[in-house]
Amino acid sequence: MIVLDYRDKRPLYEQVTEKLAHLIIRGALAPGEKMPSVRQLALELSVNPNTIQRAYAQLEQDGYLYSVVGKGNFVSETFEWKIGKLKELKKELTALISQAQTAGMTKEDIIALISDIYSRADHKEELT
Repeated sequence: MIVLDYRDKRPLYEQVTEKLAHLIIRGALAPGEKMPSVRQLALELSVNPNTIQRAYAQLEQDGYLYSVVGKGNFVSETFEWKIGKLKELKKELTALISQAQTAGMTKEDIIALISDIYSRADHKEELT
């Protein structure tokens, strides 16, 4: 289930995109599964259908979905490799966090460092 935060500064389509991507990554939406129609999901979330259409277009561009004319949108069958890659990255990140803790960094230090890196990557800045 998707819950939108109307106090969030991000546009609604970005929130929908993010939440659907998380559902796909977690396996709640399986490869090959048909997505709700644009109208159906727009009604469920009480948003304009253009919001859902834009989210679906972004998810298709990012490789999470594919569309079949006249049939609808489906979770990408080839997305499984991305799930595997994410699991690998999670394992690597866990090891790096463990090393940082061994080196004396606190939880707050690690969170601040990750937050800084994330915000730079989000703004396409040089990660140095």
